[in-house]
Amino acid sequence: MDGEALPAETGVGRVALTVGDLDETVEFYESVVGLAAHETDGERAVLGDGETPLLELIEDRSAPERARSAAGLFHTAFRVPSRAALGDALERLDDRWELSGASDHLVSEALYCRDPEGNGVEIYRDRPRSTWGETPDGGVQMATEPLDADAVRRAATGTDAVPAGTDVGHVHLEVTGLDAARAFYADALGLSVRASDGGALFLAAGGYHHHVGVNVWNGRSEPASGRGLDWVELRVPTESAVDAARDRLDRAGYAVEGTADGIRVPDPDGIDIRLASR
Repeated sequence: MDGEALPAETGVGRVALTVGDLDETVEFYESVVGLAAHETDGERAVLGDGETPLLELIEDRSAPERARSAAGLFHTAFRVPSRAALGDALERLDDRWELSGASDHLVSEALYCRDPEGNGVEIYRDRPRSTWGETPDGGVQMATEPLDADAVRRAATGTDAVPAGTDVGHVHLEVTGLDAARAFYADALGLSVRASDGGALFLAAGGYHHHVGVNVWNGRSEPASGRGLDWVELRVPTESAVDAARDRLDRAGYAVEGTADGIRVPDPDGIDIRLASR
């Protein structure tokens, strides 16, 4: 059984990546994904939709590449508010990069690629919640079907930047074990399992299809290390929600630390999860 729930208003805030070449990686997220640079200082860059910071890039040329056996990031999923914005992203990928996949997940339409450092990137748009199907156990019905890419391209407007309202809709992680991940993300942190698919779990607050995905598809066997994912931030509506999550995590024996605006805690694979109030 899942534990106490995080509030329905919970969502993903920022994601931070450690990279070897900051300039090259910033160029990708600006010109291909369509994010805007909010801050740059030579070793760190913050990008977003022009209003809200979504991605932090931290340069560390001495950091080793992530080991093939290490847990970590599967992809960061940037959610755009319309099919037109998704069409614009597809045009940028066609013109400037390499698309590695495109899928219709019933609840969403999604494009996939990798950034210059090999980090997975998803750009997607949700279908209206009223169209989402439900499984017999009360979960959300998802699938992986071919995307109607031509229809998505026809919706494009030729815009180079993501529109205001773009956010990080979810983060998908590679973990070493689903039981341990479920105990942390559902039973202690307070997300609900919305779907499971072989070697993956999809967890969310408020009935969303997923704010966090975890999978064991590539057989990762070691804790997270090296370049790639530095931390993931979840945002909740109130300080009391942070406090309640901290109590659950403390009771479950996880090593929680306070931060300026909330808490941080490593998941079972050493992936740094932060919780902050809006």
